[in-house]
Amino acid sequence: MLPQKSLRAKFALQLASASTMLIVIFSVMLYHYIKITIFENIVQSLTLEAKNISAMNENESLEYKNSNFDLIKIVLNDDNLTRPEFVSTKDINATYLTLYYPYQNRLLVLTKNTSEYSLIVDQILVDILIINATAIFLILFYALFLSRMLLAPLRSFCLKLGQLNERFLQEVETDELPVEFKPLGDGVNRLIGRILTFVQYQKELFIGAAHELKTPLAVMKTKNEVTLIKERDTQKYIDTLKNNNEAINQMNKMISSILEIGRQEGAQFEQPVMTDMIAYINEIGNNFLILAKGDDKNIRMSLRPHSLKIMIQPTLFLHVLQNFVQNAIKFSPKGATIEINSTLINGEFIVRVIDEGIGIDESKDLFAPFKRYGNSSGAGLGLFLAKGAAQALGGRIELRNRIDRSGTIATLTLPIRNSKYKK
Repeated sequence: MLPQKSLRAKFALQLASASTMLIVIFSVMLYHYIKITIFENIVQSLTLEAKNISAMNENESLEYKNSNFDLIKIVLNDDNLTRPEFVSTKDINATYLTLYYPYQNRLLVLTKNTSEYSLIVDQILVDILIINATAIFLILFYALFLSRMLLAPLRSFCLKLGQLNERFLQEVETDELPVEFKPLGDGVNRLIGRILTFVQYQKELFIGAAHELKTPLAVMKTKNEVTLIKERDTQKYIDTLKNNNEAINQMNKMISSILEIGRQEGAQFEQPVMTDMIAYINEIGNNFLILAKGDDKNIRMSLRPHSLKIMIQPTLFLHVLQNFVQNAIKFSPKGATIEINSTLINGEFIVRVIDEGIGIDESKDLFAPFKRYGNSSGAGLGLFLAKGAAQALGGRIELRNRIDRSGTIATLTLPIRNSKYKK
């Protein structure tokens, strides 16, 4: 396998190739223009001399001589030429240009030695070749120099990236980068920011998981030790075992939520497929309608546009919408109506889930792991996982209180790049 060429070598080669082609084309045109210009003088001289001779009478033309021409004669017109014709000939010592000019049913032949002109043209060709070779060499040198100069900021930027410490990630300084490399620097810094956020959430997740699992174990151990200090009646032992079972069930929910994090991270590598989002949301809403009916609640859907096909990872989208709808059902009172609507605005697909619950405390970080609000049970990882899934989709989620009445509006916004939709 041939070694892959560097970017600098490719740039220099392409620039040199393009410049060489332009030089060759221009040189060929210039050479032929000079050649035609030089020999045009000879052609005009022969034509003018032939016209002068043809204007003489026959005796004068037979005796006419001109030292500027090597041969002047009159021959039979065997080929029946009706217009002047030029013929170039060459022997060992010289080159000649001959004019055959119709003259009184015969041909007037004028021949002129063009060796001197041919040597001039040949010398011009040699000079052009030497100049071209020198120009191509200079262009190649300049292309290498220019590519080195253009890639210097990129090399410096790569060096800064190579010196990053994975334990103390910091954004790379982009002030010294040229304007053309600013988008690259900003993109790398955004990536570093996402990595920092991910690392921070991972730390909070591990600390929270350890705390959430350690607390019920400590409570169970304390209750068991207190119970075993002295003999008690049967009911005390039964109550202690029931409390332990409740703590174990809570720990199982916590472990299931932690396993869900691993599944979600695996879903981020799911291959995107072309999905009709409106039909998909309808399917999800109809599935949750049965659950809502069992809890004496209703789901109403208002979806726009009529059809929207985009490339998306369906599992991640399902995880976000599922969390929104489950929370809406969980926190809404009996007889409430949960609305799922969607719209397409300025190249963004927006999905909202609106409930009639008690609302949220917007001053708190609702997306932090192991944060529980209200009286509902759970591991406190639902919104944390939903935010991670939305970020993997390239979108964002938002929670805010309703203005018209009590309740919460959960919003998922997805940027649309390649889509097919019907209003």
